[in-house]
Amino acid sequence: MELKDVELRARPETSLPVRQEAALDSVSRSPNGFLSSLSPSDFELIRQHLRTVDLTSDMVLVEVDEALRRAYMPHKGVISLVVKLARGEHVQVAMVGRDSIFGAFSALGDATALDTAVVLVPGVASTIELDALRAACDQSPTFRTLLARHGLAIYAQIQQTAGCNASHTVESRLARCLLQMRDLSGSDKIVLTQEAMAQMIGARRNSVSLVAHTLQQANFIHYSRGHIEITYLDGLMRTSCECYATVKAQYTRLLHPHPGVL
Repeated sequence: MELKDVELRARPETSLPVRQEAALDSVSRSPNGFLSSLSPSDFELIRQHLRTVDLTSDMVLVEVDEALRRAYMPHKGVISLVVKLARGEHVQVAMVGRDSIFGAFSALGDATALDTAVVLVPGVASTIELDALRAACDQSPTFRTLLARHGLAIYAQIQQTAGCNASHTVESRLARCLLQMRDLSGSDKIVLTQEAMAQMIGARRNSVSLVAHTLQQANFIHYSRGHIEITYLDGLMRTSCECYATVKAQYTRLLHPHPGVL
């Protein structure tokens, strides 16, 4: 996947492709997990600052070492966090979808991006300037705690992905990523090129091609011209390594704690 220089924050504020967020009388109506988990009072701290933006395929939200100015909370679509290596390889270290927020740690501390963020699956997101997000954190300890938990959840995913890419087979890693994308997109149908799949799991394209063919022969997926449909979920879950379940458990622990933990 070629990272295209169409990064939002580089445009004049008046020409940003954003629109006023549709009125949400109840935060629970939001399709984004971070927004829907806010208490009504915490949601009010940011409601007037929210805008809606289209996430187009391959759109670069920020490059590594550049300052992030906006956080993104996908309603649908998937944001890929990518590490660029010196020889030109791009390796995905985490994905952010409708379950969470991209930019949590930037709002809590240094706004310098540690990874490149690019739209992997197109969709729609709520967006907010980091200054407004920081102001909400300053006003509400519960808002700050929730934002930190979302940041930790993504960090946990990054750690698990590093171990997974170093230790597990290409087949199990691809199964893991397809399951994660299914969860984040809410669909069994995924548009994904072999090049993008290779980037997701840190493997060579020809290895991904062979593994995708194997999964199709097992009737776990149907793959044709960049279009993937998960046809046997249980089989794909058995093929995946333990990292899929581990990340899900960490997200549940951090983002859906027992009452009284926050």
